Amino acid sequence: MTFDTIISGGSIVDGTGKRDPYVADIGIQSDKITEIGDLEKADTSCRISADGLVVCPGFVDVHVHSEISLLGGRDQYATLMQGVTTHLAAPDGFGWAPLAPKLAQELWHYTQFAYGDDEVPLNWQTPDEYLNMFNGRIPANLYPQVPHCAVRLGAMGWDARPATTDELKAMERTTRDWLDAGACCLCLGLDYQPSANADLNELVYLSKVAASYDAIYAAHIRYQLIGRKAAWEETIEIAKQANIPIHVSHERVDDEVAEILTEVDRENIDLTFESYLYPAGMTHLAMLLPMKYQTGTPEDMLQNLENPDVREQSLPYLREKLGEGNQIIGYNNSGRYIGMLLFQAAEAEGKTNEEFAYDFIRQEAAIETFIMPWGTPPEANERILDRTARHPRMMIASDGVYNIPHPHPRSYGCFVQYLGKYVRDKQIVSLKEAVYKMSGFPAERFRLTDRGRIAEGLAADIVIFDPDTVADQSTWFEPVNPPIGINWVLVNGIPVIENSNVTDKLPGRVLRHTR
Repeated sequence: MTFDTIISGGSIVDGTGKRDPYVADIGIQSDKITEIGDLEKADTSCRISADGLVVCPGFVDVHVHSEISLLGGRDQYATLMQGVTTHLAAPDGFGWAPLAPKLAQELWHYTQFAYGDDEVPLNWQTPDEYLNMFNGRIPANLYPQVPHCAVRLGAMGWDARPATTDELKAMERTTRDWLDAGACCLCLGLDYQPSANADLNELVYLSKVAASYDAIYAAHIRYQLIGRKAAWEETIEIAKQANIPIHVSHERVDDEVAEILTEVDRENIDLTFESYLYPAGMTHLAMLLPMKYQTGTPEDMLQNLENPDVREQSLPYLREKLGEGNQIIGYNNSGRYIGMLLFQAAEAEGKTNEEFAYDFIRQEAAIETFIMPWGTPPEANERILDRTARHPRMMIASDGVYNIPHPHPRSYGCFVQYLGKYVRDKQIVSLKEAVYKMSGFPAERFRLTDRGRIAEGLAADIVIFDPDTVADQSTWFEPVNPPIGINWVLVNGIPVIENSNVTDKLPGRVLRHTR
């Protein structure tokens, strides 16, 4: 038999999390794995030696702000260099289709902190028009989710109130349009506008629509407005009322969540969560304002911040949230203070941390992004991350932000950090379990039936890495250092990383969920 490509002699970790690594060859024809076994005598025009290396399925990132950066720019291959072959679109419910151009432009302004200075058309009238933009232009696969921010905005604008019956029907129509276009999930960011204004009735209503398509519910839960414990309780209530599997974005297992997860186990709730395993997040400063001052269009919000009374009420709130001002400035409209700590920038302007933050939001038109360290001590952080790394309900996802000057190091290092730090160095999880948490587990959860495993007949999304050297090199102050130890990455059978070098190939596809 003749193959397009043979990967020979590698230690295969198949992505199931059950089978121990085994040595075999993999034969690829076109975009599929067609045979696994001894292929030493088979014919091929491309034989990749994987002796001493691990061969595993391409990683699936279920929460990553990458869909625009995949189209070009500095970070087009940043995730592929760490083995990610499939990205889910619309994290936190962010998306701009199908919206009228004015609404799309407003939502782009609001979400720009997560997408940088990229220019996009913002005139997609259907989900398919948006998804068709990626055909033939991306190096990794893109898998759509229903962007709740756009769904709600299209039905009722930026209004901070519960939806009417007619508005719920309008949201249902758009949600169905996305699900019919192949979306795998109803995705929300319940601390972000306008999703933050959705009540439980709306969330259950739309979740029932998603469940009828065998889609799931995934959310950045409502931490800011009602608190972490209540946000988890609300999410579990949605699972019960809508009878839908749920997934919680970027969480960690500290004592509070461990107690909740014990109850989840006891009640047998169909729940998963993801983590990037760094002791800091990344978002915009505007999220730290009192929620009542975040509502309305971006223009309305900024106009409201000119009110001296709003400033007076916001400063104590910001003071508590910012602490010592150790947040790192990653991006803003003017390019000021990039890579500096917030307190350093505040000192340069002769202001307190909270005064600087408030003024910075206004001056930068709320287009600003900061790395936000946790408030817990370093020793506690390590214990929490170690506990999170091994939790059976946890999968890896980066929450990466791209095409900004100073991203979070997770953008370049999340997946390889797990292999280097938690598998090899700390030995907290086994290699087969770690690969499962980055490939088979997210693929199963988000209904990707032909990805996430090494098996005959499945898509040839494959990573080849050196288990002895694989590691992240991105740091808090040098975040775009590329990882090491990832030798080859194939997407749909085509090498996009070859001998650790980018090939500039664009074999990625828009994947579609079908019932």
